[in-house]
Amino acid sequence: MSIVFVCGNHPRHAYIARCLATTGKLAYVIVEEREKFLPTAPASLDVSLRTLFEHHFHERERIEALFFGETDWPDVPKLSISIKDLNSKAVIDTIKQYATDLLISYGCHKLNQELLDSAPKHKWNCHGGLSPWYKGAITHFWPSYMLEPQMTGMTVHQLSNQLDAGAIIHQCAAPLVRGDTLHMLAARAVTALGEDLPRLAELACSSDAIASQPQTSSGMLWRSSQWQPQHLPFIYEYHHDAIVDAYLDGKLPQKVPQLFRQF
Repeated sequence: MSIVFVCGNHPRHAYIARCLATTGKLAYVIVEEREKFLPTAPASLDVSLRTLFEHHFHERERIEALFFGETDWPDVPKLSISIKDLNSKAVIDTIKQYATDLLISYGCHKLNQELLDSAPKHKWNCHGGLSPWYKGAITHFWPSYMLEPQMTGMTVHQLSNQLDAGAIIHQCAAPLVRGDTLHMLAARAVTALGEDLPRLAELACSSDAIASQPQTSSGMLWRSSQWQPQHLPFIYEYHHDAIVDAYLDGKLPQKVPQLFRQF
């Protein structure tokens, strides 16, 4: 029984790899080298927006280091690749050999159908957002921007050719902790998944079929091009990065997410 994990190379991805490794069934990690974790501010920004941009991404780096530690990978075979090699023969051959029970992805680019077909049993993706309401990109930012911090969470769903559209296997919402900032809330969503994922992986290894919930609602697909630095003043200047507290104080609509869970 074995698992292959295909992921990005940021701290949160290494953390989830370590969580999977606690099952003793993680056979291989395939790591896609992603964009720089600290992006450069666009030259067109004025001084105030540049300051917010740099604060936002430095804060993300600080919080991920605080929650997830160093980018340490578990002691299993690891293949580092670029995006152009993500669906290569080397990756497909690795999955054919080692993903006998579960192929699981998180934070990588799209896997093609040939690669998906090479995994004989369960094929899942970990999505940083609660589907179908927050599908697509940057979906730990948008719930707070839309004044729905309680909708920050993670979705494990079946892998398919459509973005974040496969049937839902399991969801978890980030716990709301007074004083948490946007990046702390995002990190708590990832750690909530990390707590559940070993048990989910064990379920995949022991079961041929697992209950799932089709995504019957189209929801909202957020694209990376929709995010602009101009969104940052709303978080940091108007709300002082305290949207979690505003929700806990009853100042925002008290909508409760309806989650699909295995346990």
